[in-house]
Amino acid sequence: MLVLNTFPAPLELRTRRTLLRQWNDADLPAWAAMNADPEVRRYFPGLLDEQQARDEARRCRDAIAQRGWGFWALELPGRLSFAGVVGLLVTGFEAHFVPCVEIGWRLARAAWGHGYASEAAAAAAQFAFERLELDEIVAIATESNAPSRRVMERLGMRHDAAGGFDHPRIAEGHPLRRHVLYRLACNDFRAPESAERT
Repeated sequence: MLVLNTFPAPLELRTRRTLLRQWNDADLPAWAAMNADPEVRRYFPGLLDEQQARDEARRCRDAIAQRGWGFWALELPGRLSFAGVVGLLVTGFEAHFVPCVEIGWRLARAAWGHGYASEAAAAAAQFAFERLELDEIVAIATESNAPSRRVMERLGMRHDAAGGFDHPRIAEGHPLRRHVLYRLACNDFRAPESAERT
């Protein structure tokens, strides 16, 4: 069982170029457009319609309201008011590595290729170890998701070669069902200099 620190109000994380913040209603059209983009959803089983996207955003928003942290909306101040999502979640399915806190990200195409995912995820990892006082965080991805795996490696995460698993929420026989597991221990994390907490 995980006992997790919570905070009375939503927290924000800032880096040199990014802001991780609570969601707002103005984010929803861009979020829906992202999740209707086949390239953004390339490593997911399918696209999300507008209602499914809104439901997912509501779950993210509610978790942050409840705990003070979660899958934050990613803003690029001065460039994009909403660029996707980066943050932490309590893994909600059964697997051999659960219970755990998972780090993840999903960015709009306009934000690809600039290192924003790595920069913001490093701030989220620092928060996990310093404020949540976790011993370890994990990340998962489909085996073929090379872009996300590169971000994991930039964070210093270690591929747990024996930890691969079939995702229970993806149908048996689906080509994306097999997932890899990456781990990052608190003692192995090197905090970036660019993260600031507010």
